[in-house]
Amino acid sequence: MSDDEALPGHAAQNRAIWDDRYSEWFRSRAAQQWAAEPHWGIWATPESDLHVLPELSGKDVIDLGCGTAYIGAWVMRAGGRAVGIDNSAEQLATAAALQQEFGLVFPLIHGNAEKVPLPDNSFDIAISEYGASSWCDPTLWIPEAARLLRAGGQLIFLRNSTLLELCTAPDADAAGDRLSRPYADAARIDRPDGGTHFQLPTGPMIKLLRESGFLIEELTEFVVPADAHSDYEYVSSEWASTWPSVEVWKATRQ
Repeated sequence: MSDDEALPGHAAQNRAIWDDRYSEWFRSRAAQQWAAEPHWGIWATPESDLHVLPELSGKDVIDLGCGTAYIGAWVMRAGGRAVGIDNSAEQLATAAALQQEFGLVFPLIHGNAEKVPLPDNSFDIAISEYGASSWCDPTLWIPEAARLLRAGGQLIFLRNSTLLELCTAPDADAAGDRLSRPYADAARIDRPDGGTHFQLPTGPMIKLLRESGFLIEELTEFVVPADAHSDYEYVSSEWASTWPSVEVWKATRQ
């Protein structure tokens, strides 16, 4: 399934960047993600340590900004029913190939998670790991997640920490040990590569979630062990073992 409507400017630009620049690198890692036990964030922290997932058996789950859709594979193995939506056709092509390879087939939608072409009250769980939570406008995708969820449904998302973004200067390749960005500027970050990254700070995010009909259950700011490893270069293990680089949010639709 694909969207035919014109995308907002930031979404169109992000789509082009993911299709043209990022997909090859993610494609090289995708099969490993599909085969692995659930793990989270840029540090691949095991589910047994971070406790992100609720009970999935029998649940309808949508992954907002699913990328190569490995979370959907985890959901299916746990007895849930998965749907993935992503802005990048290249990412979804990889996901579709892996569905056939692993024998785990579920719906994939080519579209913008800020406007999902599915009915209200369709899901028990909405999840995003650096997908919609990082690349979509939260004033659009958070209310959209609320629309898609049934009463009592759970929204779970992971993103970079606001502190990490504030310590990353606009022209820097990695976070430093000083605040390098104005607090107000973190809400929308226009990246040097032309993409747009969103990092609504904690207070405004709490306000938005509440206004969208969510009860906030948990915010985990995760500090990693000193020997943690990441394939991403924008934050070092030294930094991330001193300050939190990952946020895990959980909220329930009222």
